[in-house]
Amino acid sequence: MSDQNTTHFGFETVPESEKAGRVRGVFSSVASRYDVMNDAMSLGIHRLWKDAMMDWLAPRPGQRLLDVAGGTGDISFRFLKRAGSGHATVLDLTEPMLAEGRQRAEAARMAGSLDWVVGDAMALPFADNSFDVYTISFGIRNVTRPQDALAEAFRVLRPGGRLMVLEFSTIPTPALQWAYDRYSFNLIPAMGQAIANDRDSYQYLVESIRRFPDQETFLGMVRSAGFEQAKYRNLTLGIAALHSGWKL
Repeated sequence: MSDQNTTHFGFETVPESEKAGRVRGVFSSVASRYDVMNDAMSLGIHRLWKDAMMDWLAPRPGQRLLDVAGGTGDISFRFLKRAGSGHATVLDLTEPMLAEGRQRAEAARMAGSLDWVVGDAMALPFADNSFDVYTISFGIRNVTRPQDALAEAFRVLRPGGRLMVLEFSTIPTPALQWAYDRYSFNLIPAMGQAIANDRDSYQYLVESIRRFPDQETFLGMVRSAGFEQAKYRNLTLGIAALHSGWKL
């Protein structure tokens, strides 16, 4: 296999053609316990990160959101509540994750403001200039070719549209990164076994975080896709980061 047609799945090198199916397998396996595990892994801090995302995004009434790798709809629900009115399309590779989200939407009586679409971040099934806002939260590191996903984000956003990416990142202080690595590799797979009965999926998730580019590298990728006024903010010492860009 040449370098051009391989990618990483956690710390493993796999053919590009296999990655999407493997990622789908991970999230199909954990779908029913995904939200519970997010709270356990982050001690609930993921909720604060998502709220910080909404603070910077400042949703406005009537906007159309595309939430890619949107899973169970966490970002879309927050967006719609902040906007007051609007529409969100949740796109995900994994049908069981979307099914969980649809149940949440019906329970919250928000089903009329949401669409749920099975699809690929690298080949979005939408026309050019279709959305006001594109978000992807803890999803772009699972995409086989993240640069292709950013190019697709640029394509489907209307002029004046906003990209925002929330993703795990790199702590700039080596001693703190070392401590965080010990926590991640020792505790998170064990939590996955205890809560979701799935150690392997959470081992993959921890490894995938370590393979993702650091803040400055990813900022360069956002700019390469055509986005302007691109910048980032670290969250919780850099455990996660928000990247923002505009299609101008």
